[in-house]
Amino acid sequence: MSDPLVERLRAQIGGPRDGALLRFSIGNALLGDGQYLEASHAFREALVFDPSYSAAWKLLGKALLAKDDETAAADAWRKGIEAAAARGDKQAEKEMTVFLNRLTRKG
Repeated sequence: MSDPLVERLRAQIGGPRDGALLRFSIGNALLGDGQYLEASHAFREALVFDPSYSAAWKLLGKALLAKDDETAAADAWRKGIEAAAARGDKQAEKEMTVFLNRLTRKG
């Protein structure tokens, strides 16, 4: 079954609104639908447009963790923490630090 929101968003790929926010929005919709692999691809595409997009790093980690790739999730959060710190995005930095700490304590 195809999500109408995802299809509407995907229809904008390659257009004037294509960019990090569009790819992030696609990933977020896919993540909400439980399509973790596809979501992780969309978040990676967002990061190609903007490697400092801390929200994309955060949700990339969540998507990777949901598909049981703890190593990749931890790596995404580490990179996201660096990106958030560089941008001064303290809230995202704190959230990803908490996620990473929970993951490393679990292991």
